[in-house]
Amino acid sequence: MKTYKDIDEYILAQDESVRPRLQKIRSLIQQTAPDAIEKISYGMPAFHLHGNLVYFAAWKNHIGFYALPSGNATFQKQLEKYHTAKGSIQFPLSEPLPEKLIVDIVKFRVKENLAKVKS
Repeated sequence: MKTYKDIDEYILAQDESVRPRLQKIRSLIQQTAPDAIEKISYGMPAFHLHGNLVYFAAWKNHIGFYALPSGNATFQKQLEKYHTAKGSIQFPLSEPLPEKLIVDIVKFRVKENLAKVKS
């Protein structure tokens, strides 16, 4: 697995055609969770806020978005059109990014992580 020092390096290492999508996802997460800390985890961009928040990664035909199982379970209806697994969502490169859905999932994960801290 290739290692990256930070998200900037990760994005620059990806195909030029996918970089704007990765930057957009990063920006949406930063705006929605401004206190989250950026890092590389499992070889991909990740955000941490009182625990893992979300991850994302570029693949050949899609952007993988990882909201952990709880994010996928909560947004099951909105995710019907996407290929999903236990904690992953595939946003095809052939379609526009579902920006509102990404923001909604990140908001949910922030609330979930903050609730864990309070309990």
